[in-house]
Amino acid sequence: MEVSEEKVPTDSPAEVWDTIPKLVMRNCRQWGNQTAACIKNFGIWQRYSWAEYYNKVKHFSLGLVNLGLKPGDVICIIGDNEPEWFWGEFATQAAGGIATGIFVDSIPSEVEYIAMHSNASFAIVNDQEQTDKFLEIKNNLPQLKKVIYWDPKGLKHYDDPILISFSDVIKLGREYEKAHPNVFEQFVNNTRAEDTAFIYYTSGTTGLPKGACLSHRSLIRTARAFIDRFPLSKDDDLMSNFPAAWVGDSFFATIPHLLTGARLNFPEEPETIAEDTREVGPNFVIYGPRQWESIVSDIQIRMIDAHPLKRFVYNLFMPLGYKMADIRLKNRKPNLFWRALYQVAHYLLFRPLKDRLGLSRVRFAVTGSSVLSLDTFRLIHAIGIELRQNYASTEAGYISSHGKGEIRFESIGRPALGTEVRITDEGELLVRSDCMFGGYHKDEDKTRKTLVEGWCRTGDAVNIDESGHLIFMDRLVHMGELSSGVKYAPQYIEGRLRFSPYIKDAMVIGGKDKDFVSAIVNMDFAMVGKWAERNRLPYTTFVDLSQKKEVADLVQKDLLRVNSYLPESSRVRKFVLLHKEFDPDEAELTRTRKLRRDFMEERYKELIEAMYKEGSEVKVEAPVTYRDGRKGVVTTHIKVRMVVEENGNNG
Repeated sequence: MEVSEEKVPTDSPAEVWDTIPKLVMRNCRQWGNQTAACIKNFGIWQRYSWAEYYNKVKHFSLGLVNLGLKPGDVICIIGDNEPEWFWGEFATQAAGGIATGIFVDSIPSEVEYIAMHSNASFAIVNDQEQTDKFLEIKNNLPQLKKVIYWDPKGLKHYDDPILISFSDVIKLGREYEKAHPNVFEQFVNNTRAEDTAFIYYTSGTTGLPKGACLSHRSLIRTARAFIDRFPLSKDDDLMSNFPAAWVGDSFFATIPHLLTGARLNFPEEPETIAEDTREVGPNFVIYGPRQWESIVSDIQIRMIDAHPLKRFVYNLFMPLGYKMADIRLKNRKPNLFWRALYQVAHYLLFRPLKDRLGLSRVRFAVTGSSVLSLDTFRLIHAIGIELRQNYASTEAGYISSHGKGEIRFESIGRPALGTEVRITDEGELLVRSDCMFGGYHKDEDKTRKTLVEGWCRTGDAVNIDESGHLIFMDRLVHMGELSSGVKYAPQYIEGRLRFSPYIKDAMVIGGKDKDFVSAIVNMDFAMVGKWAERNRLPYTTFVDLSQKKEVADLVQKDLLRVNSYLPESSRVRKFVLLHKEFDPDEAELTRTRKLRRDFMEERYKELIEAMYKEGSEVKVEAPVTYRDGRKGVVTTHIKVRMVVEENGNNG
């Protein structure tokens, strides 16, 4: 794509680049002709220079002003990660507005809640699907002025006056600039670090989503602290793979991209991200635990189906990978023999495997959001990828991470630059830094409970070891305690279970009225289905397969593996294989795929009670919401099973 010939700002009175729009302006001045972003369309990578990037933001911003955007107005954005999403965000902020994101798979009622709660006056949407959501709810949003779409496919015959295309808004911006020259630069220079830049709606694990208000200062300082641990430059490539509506995208991708000039690459479709990542060969990747676990599961699945010679090579060299990973993580230098042997393993196994995953050029790999299983962490290191743990939250910003030479499986690293931490008598982590949020939108009561005397309450149960590393246990409200007083950490057990290629998800159950720990397990239908075919086990549906004794025996092997890591008093004693997957559309998971425990415990109350009685099965009737909006009921009998240790004793 050719560089725009439109005017590039060559001077600016802004000397402190302390807001997001100012960073866009600075980058245009410094690197005008260099590539800022790439997106794959119809199989071809299209490039945008910083000059084009800046002009898109400028003219869209002026177009919004032309349509009536005022400072302090909120614009909600929903769509796949594409340049228009971020141009819309930066354009809103440049005009003094506030952006808020909505997850792309949100249903209309969820979209309506966020648009109404944030008082959004405009909506920027991706395509026909997202446009239809707003047309369905527009009568409930009297403050909504326009719905701006950037992909016109399927919208040719839509004639609702509330609709306008992204390109038409840019045309309005060009016209506005002719009548008001240099006004955009004035808008940008008037933005202040303390202004709210974005309202991030939290995932709502304990109720309705809360709108966390983050200023330009908190977003930029969080990203700077992150770059201090993970140095990036304008020569690096990043992938835009986190949902843009999630704060992690700003913390670890978008704002670092603006601060360093690193190229931001967008996949063609969410379904092609693995292939597109391989083509880009990013220098830095950050995935959530579920994505890393999916990568490990994919490796295991491929090895099960691989040619016997490939399986032989994998089984031969993986123990060497684990040994080298352990040596490096102890900051020891392997001897010449092990280094020579590892070079052979690298050439025959690890290099082609990393290339297949699109990780051959990665300098830094990071996991964040929630707890990653230790087994997954070790395997990624074993294949030669330096995976580090990150710990951050929407409210507290960037809290901690592993630094170079101090990676430890059991920890989430040392506190980040400029971050203070302390632990209360109840075991809750408190954080104080310039990265903290400003409060919850329209909720002063929750703000007062979260921000206390300059400290942010994280709600997480965390320990600090003798070397200053943080050890994450679980959410404070989710730390379990049995009737005997024994403590257990549900997320730790669940993370270990998800390492299995046959288990997609799990929810661990316990409580002060319970004598032992139990688990509701989701099998991985694709993986278990392949296993059943290889072992000539006939089945018809997900429900049928999930209740087979052979499948229960298969899953029990992984429960026994996990139990071996746990004190005897906190081991899983009973389990059920659920007849369906946990589903965010049924409010069982948040949009970032975290369990909504309180809701789940209430929904599966009868099933949970059955695991603590003498019965061997329970009849379950569960409402199901299909993708086309239809609702139905699934009725089945779920078997309650004991976890029997290899010595024949109950777990």
